[in-house]
Amino acid sequence: MPVPKRKTSKSKRDMRRANQKLKAPALATCPDCGEARRPHHACPSCGSYKGRTVLKVDED
Repeated sequence: MPVPKRKTSKSKRDMRRANQKLKAPALATCPDCGEARRPHHACPSCGSYKGRTVLKVDED
């Protein structure tokens, strides 16, 4: 089984891990109510998706 000949330096290790950061979720505005929602998902505040109501939302 192959074994590394030299120890990986902290610089090389950290450069490899530089792309593992978390990203904030993408948000779009709902055309019906204007609230923020995930793209290609039903709006959690008004329950609409592509111009029609697909979820029943309780108005509290």
